[in-house]
Amino acid sequence: MLATGARARTLPGLEPDGKLIWTYREAISDVVPKSLLVVGSGAIGIEFASFFRTLVRRSVEVLDRVLPVEDEEISSCAQGFRQAGNEDQGLTTVEKLEKAATASRPRSSPRTEGEAVTADRVILAVGLSQCGKPRPGKCGVKSKRPMSSSMNGARRVCRAFGHRDLVGPPWLAHKHARRRNRGRAHRRRGGRASARCVEGPGCTYCWPQVASVGMTEAKAKASGRKIKVGRFPFIGNGKAIALGDSEGLVKTVFDADTGELLGAHMIGAEVTELIQGYVVAKTGELTDVELEATIFPHPTLSEMMHEAVLDADKKALHI
Repeated sequence: MLATGARARTLPGLEPDGKLIWTYREAISDVVPKSLLVVGSGAIGIEFASFFRTLVRRSVEVLDRVLPVEDEEISSCAQGFRQAGNEDQGLTTVEKLEKAATASRPRSSPRTEGEAVTADRVILAVGLSQCGKPRPGKCGVKSKRPMSSSMNGARRVCRAFGHRDLVGPPWLAHKHARRRNRGRAHRRRGGRASARCVEGPGCTYCWPQVASVGMTEAKAKASGRKIKVGRFPFIGNGKAIALGDSEGLVKTVFDADTGELLGAHMIGAEVTELIQGYVVAKTGELTDVELEATIFPHPTLSEMMHEAVLDADKKALHI
């Protein structure tokens, strides 16, 4: 087991000091600031912005949208929810950070005409970087291909169990567990189990929750496939209305020729629980026809998953 770990990535001029500038480690302490600036609108930044949402003065993101790795439509929905809740005042970059005795004064880029914002604390949430660079010859790891660095310094590991921080993003606990379980299943079945790489889900525990698996609509189009897309809003689901959580969206992306489920994307209440249904479907290589024939219990939030599949073929029942 190779487990070198990971640490919070930093930016020049925004090095964390544990007092005014935090990483995720300091942010989970029992200190509650009066106001907060969140640098980064990926999963970690959005989660902390949601947790501290009544305190956030601004979220800062160098890219053009929040949750940039998610489907663009889902990112737009998330941005709308955040603006409605006054959690975000526009996407900017930090040009300069001035630290006082008890507060910081970040100045944003010219994109907002150099507007300065004063906040008691800054959370630096711009991702993770790998700790350490183990040498294959020193630890006895045999690799079928050169141990070359890839995204964020992650490395390829063969014939050894590499922890998620070492084998590369997405750095998720369930990704590591899935790799190990797949290997065990392969051995139990005498080598007959499929060794293909199955995509795991991505979940962001913000408000509202965001979850996805597989290709975004843009990536599916870029792959050259002919695609079809299904959508179903939370407002069309009786259970969501009864729960008082009727804002959200379920989206599916299929190969129009084969019916293969290429991707599924959700935003709304409990979608981090619902996404597993699409993960199972994708792992089992179910098509749109098989998913359409599947019975979903009523009344449940999971019915929206069925409706989003049906909508890809213009068969949705409640919209």
